Amino acid sequence: MRPDKSLTPFEVRVYRHYRVVHGCRIALAFILTFLLVRILNVPEGTWPLITLVVVMGPISFWGNVVPRAFQRIGGTIVGAAIGLVALRLELYSLPLMLIWCALGMFLCGFLTLGKRPYQALLIGITLAVVVGAQPGDLETALWRSGDVIFGSLLAMLFTSVWPQRAFILWRINMADFIGDFTRVAQVGFSPNLLERPRLEKPLQHILNEVVKMRALIVPASNETRIQKAIFEAIQTTSRNMVCTLELQINAWWASRESHFLMINARTLRDTQQMSWQTLSALSRALYEGNPSPARANIDKLNEVARELRQLLRDEQAAALSETPVHGYVWLSLELARQLERLSQLICRALRK
Repeated sequence: MRPDKSLTPFEVRVYRHYRVVHGCRIALAFILTFLLVRILNVPEGTWPLITLVVVMGPISFWGNVVPRAFQRIGGTIVGAAIGLVALRLELYSLPLMLIWCALGMFLCGFLTLGKRPYQALLIGITLAVVVGAQPGDLETALWRSGDVIFGSLLAMLFTSVWPQRAFILWRINMADFIGDFTRVAQVGFSPNLLERPRLEKPLQHILNEVVKMRALIVPASNETRIQKAIFEAIQTTSRNMVCTLELQINAWWASRESHFLMINARTLRDTQQMSWQTLSALSRALYEGNPSPARANIDKLNEVARELRQLLRDEQAAALSETPVHGYVWLSLELARQLERLSQLICRALRK
């Protein structure tokens, strides 16, 4: 899919209720598969239904379903081959058959702790399904193996019909995070408040939302071929921004004298306004798929950061001798640096 594809209002509305869409998709897929199994009179017909639910159930995104289905097919083929040999050996020697099955399960257990644990697990599951047939009943074993593959292919088919994309949901969630971050910051630094607002719960909420987005990194990378390192860097930078914002708010409200001093500091006000503009541009870029306005703000943000550095170095600014003011200025500089990095990373993710 194109990373810079603009999101329509309908897509945004659907993805905000993706769990409902996922439930409807599985329900429809199950009914259609059941009718197909009945019409074709498929032997061992429960296995396509079980496989369909196992492949589609835990995950709803195209970037997850395809690798999972191929891993299930690969694990099924290997497990079925081991099981068929085991059924054949049982006709000659039960102890030999048990030794063979033990070797197959050893392979399953060994590979389960590797890079593809789901595929390795399917080797053991398919082996158990196949050897559950009567001794020498290769036809039943083959039908069970074929039904699992059939169910995996049907799962891919139903998921490919208007597939849900993890990258689109990631963009929507990232835009929501930026919006929530901006609102919390604007409330925390509002010049109209006389007392410090209670922002512990909102800060914890946006931090939790950042953590939840980690589950979308792998499928989003599979769908777009964007390096996972870029998503990981965005994740880390977003989390650091929340922590920096919390420290900034603490410094902003540390003392009454420093608070009024910072309210009247032009450079600090300009920094805040430039930060809000950059965050707003990033949110629009995530929805529209056009990173150009966000990229244009990076130069302005750098200019403001240079002013902050000069403010920190200015020995004539006697007010900076106060620890809260000095700490707030330093944190503002750090947040500007993090915001610049976030802008660059999101622009890379939305590259054309």
